[in-house]
Formats: sequence, C-alpha cells, structure tokens
Amino acid sequence: MTDIDNLRNQMEEITLEMIGLLKKRTEIAKEIGQVKKSLGISVTDESREGDLRKKVLSLSKELQLDEKLASKYLNFLLNESVRVQSSDKQTHLSIFLKAKEMEEKGEKIIHMEVGEPDFMPPKIVKNALEEVYDKGFVKYGQAQGMPEFRKEIAQKNSKEFNQSITLENVLVSPGARFSIFLAISTLLNPGDELIVLEPAWPAYKDCALNAGVKVRTIKTTLESNWEPSIKQIEDAINSNTKMIVLNYPNNPTGKILPIKIQDQIIQIAKKNNLYVLSDEIYSEYSYKEWKSVLEYNYEKSIVTQSFSKSHAMTGFRIGYTIASKEIIEQMSRLQALSLTNVSEPMQYVALRSLNEDTSKNSRIIKSRIMALSKKSKELGLEFVEPDGAMYVFARVKKDGFDGIKFANELLELGLAVAPGQGFGDYKDFIRLSACRDEKTLMEGMDILDHRLRGKI
Repeated sequence: MTDIDNLRNQMEEITLEMIGLLKKRTEIAKEIGQVKKSLGISVTDESREGDLRKKVLSLSKELQLDEKLASKYLNFLLNESVRVQSSDKQTHLSIFLKAKEMEEKGEKIIHMEVGEPDFMPPKIVKNALEEVYDKGFVKYGQAQGMPEFRKEIAQKNSKEFNQSITLENVLVSPGARFSIFLAISTLLNPGDELIVLEPAWPAYKDCALNAGVKVRTIKTTLESNWEPSIKQIEDAINSNTKMIVLNYPNNPTGKILPIKIQDQIIQIAKKNNLYVLSDEIYSEYSYKEWKSVLEYNYEKSIVTQSFSKSHAMTGFRIGYTIASKEIIEQMSRLQALSLTNVSEPMQYVALRSLNEDTSKNSRIIKSRIMALSKKSKELGLEFVEPDGAMYVFARVKKDGFDGIKFANELLELGLAVAPGQGFGDYKDFIRLSACRDEKTLMEGMDILDHRLRGKI
C-alpha cells in the first residue's frame, strides 16, 4: 500500500467518524427543538451561539487551524440545527393557508394576517391586459426583463432619488421575494453570514437558510422604539459577514429608521465592504421622512421593489431590483436558469401602470392604520405607532401568552392574525394588517376584544 493510500484511508475514517457525530448532533438538536417548542423559546439563541463561536475560534488558534474556515464549518452546523428545529414553524402564511382552507368549506374569515390590499389595481391595468395579445407580448424575452420596461423603471427612480440609473441596473423579477432569493443565493456562499434586524419578514432567514448562509439576528424591542443598537451591529460583524438586510418601512412594525441611524448603518457596511440588501416594498406607504438606500449611491447596495403593495397587484407577481451592472448580471444568470424570463404579459401590464398615481392607496391605508391603532389602544395592546407600511405589531399583556396558539384560536372564531413568532423571538406579539375596509377591521377587532376578555 502506498503512502497516498494510507493517507486516503485515514481521511476516509475521519470522514465517516464525522458523519456519525453529525447524526448524534442532529438527534440532540431535534430534542432541544422539542424542549424549546414546549417552553415557547425562540429557535435561535444568539448569546449561546456567540459563546460557542468564541470557543471554536479559541480552539482554532490552539490547533493552528484557519479561523475563517472553522467559523464557516460552525455556521453549517448551526444552520442545520436551525433547519431541524424550524421544520414546523408557523408564520402568517401558515395562518393564511389555514384560513383559505376554511373559506373553501364555506366559513367566513376576516383576513388581518397578510399584507394584501383589498382594493383593485389601477384601471389602466385592465386596458393593458386587453392590449397584450394584440401587441404580441406573448413570447420569450430577456432574462433581465423587457428593455422598455427596465428603461422606464430606471428613469422613474433616477428622477425620484436623483441618481444616474440605467436599464443595465435593473432586473425585473416575479415579485420582490424572488429578487431577495436571487440576491442572497448569488452574492453569498455557503458558510457566509448575513445580518437581519428583527422583527423581520421571515423570507430573509428562509432564503439564507436555503443557501447555506448563517443569519445573525439583531433583536430590536418595543422599549427601544424598534431601533437597533449600532454597537450590536458592529459586534455581529466578522470575516464571514457579507451582507446586511434593511426593510424600512418595516414589516411587521411599520418602523422607519431615523435618518441618522440609517446613515450610520450604511457607513458600517461601507467600512466592512458589506452588501446592503434593502427591501423597500412599502416605500409608498411612508407617513414620515424616509430615505431610500439608492440615495447613498453605494456600489454594493441592492434595492428591491414590487407592484404588490403600491399598485395592489399581488397576483401579478411582478417586482424589480436596482443594483450595479455586475450584481444585476449575476442575479440575471440565476433567474435565466430557474425561470427563463418573467411573463411578458405581466411585464407589459406593469410597464403601463408604472407611473400611475397610487397616492390614494397610501391615504386609504394610513386612515385604516389610524383607526386600527386607536382601537388597539382601547384594547390595551402595546405597540409603537407605525411610521409606514400597513401593520400594527402589538404586544398582548397577558401571562403565558403564546401568539401561535392565540392566532389559531382566533382563526376558529373567524379572525386571521399573524403570530409574532413568525417575525423573530416575539411570542407575546401579534401582527394586525390594515388591508380591509374599516368596518371589517372593526369587526375583526371586536372578535379580538372578546377573545382577550375571555367572552368567547
């Protein structure tokens, strides 16, 4: 037997031993997950993970092992634990799907769990749908999107944010969710780290987990007015950190960051050469000063937008990304691989509606938010007045309150709300959506009121 055969045999034995240890570790992770579920504890424990990370780095130095490599392997293991423990996680979508099943059986449900405006898209959409066939927008197209559409998006955003954006900086996608998936999947590698400020829309974490990327969460609180600590962000950054996600106006809190704090975050990103993925889908629902990440003119920024909220076109599945030409090209390659191109008819319809005045939608949602906030105060719910978006994220002052259990109980009474656990470690919170007319919202709040007081 040659020397290389001996070395290969040793490597094989070690590999098999590692697989055996991985099996044991996964079984323990499942047990921990069951305990956490019974206690209502969050899957991710940043403090515990931080302590383990320090031990791993210390051992790496002792063994003279590359710290970055050791940290990446640790991230793989931590992600596997999260995946195992999150297999039956319930979010607003879980409640939404249950509600739809109940409606199919003839039950009446008041939907306050999803951010889907109840008003119709602009009337021009109807005309555009009729024009699609005659104008021939029914063929294969460019993966990046129709040039005319991208050009119009570029011009609109250049004018609005005083930037020099061209069609090469624009990617049309089937909704902002897919833009986020593309950005995380193409710009980050397995073992890299991404920072998310919570509470947060769950898709950021889910996309990262799917890509083998470790999420470091920065938890904000009601008491801190949902504002992150700059020190927390700085402390979370290491050699594997590659991206930070921003979502303002925020889903679920409606928070808009003070400009000073946002400026500081962008400076931190620049200093550490991080991508900034900014989900600005609720930008047209801003009720105080708001600043787009585009205005920083940072070459590693990725801004995602959608027609779902602003134009009430959720079912059309149409959104877009604005970023550098190089980033757009990377994202386009994966989009071409996975879906060839976004439906031309939908792109044409969105093109025709792009510059329509949708300010009325914003005024409607703001009025509903105000009514929802007033009623929530009357019910004794604790929350920060939303600066934008279309939600109230409220804490329920009740001993042993569990948002998931409560949301399922309300569903049986005909009201669908989103449990706080879907947005992070917020067991005692629920998210209320202002996407129904005020009369319906008040009917829903009456059901909530009666349940909180134990009358039903």
